[in-house]
Amino acid sequence: MSQPRDLIEEIHRLAREDDGYPADAYLFLFQALDRTIEVMGEERHVSGAELLEGVRRLAIDLFGPLTLMVFDHWGVRETDDFGRIVFHLIERGLLRKTDSDRFEDFVGVYDLRETFAPDALVAAVDARQLKPTFRPDWRVPSGLRSSVAKG
Repeated sequence: MSQPRDLIEEIHRLAREDDGYPADAYLFLFQALDRTIEVMGEERHVSGAELLEGVRRLAIDLFGPLTLMVFDHWGVRETDDFGRIVFHLIERGLLRKTDSDRFEDFVGVYDLRETFAPDALVAAVDARQLKPTFRPDWRVPSGLRSSVAKG
């Protein structure tokens, strides 16, 4: 994949053919990967646990107490689903993996219902700290180029 447009088209094709998760779930995962790399402060391989922490943080930033509703809409019910998304992308050559990467790294890492419980998320918000909401940008993030297989 040499062009971001090619990547997005391939993700849409994968979502149509896979019939498991919509393109938005795949694009969200890429955005979480980009954010995780940004937070780490260096471009390097991201483990399953690190990526799931990035998923957690981005979901709270983007969707807040509506996270479970969004994930349910996407068919994401457990952290295992993000592992399936990652490995679908690897199978298509859209992400790379190391020999140590395993699907099991994504299994049962946290309980989505507990982690994104609306009441808990609302209670954790300090209204004095609120800033303008983050607007999702579904274009391919610039820092993603190193994570996407070269075509």
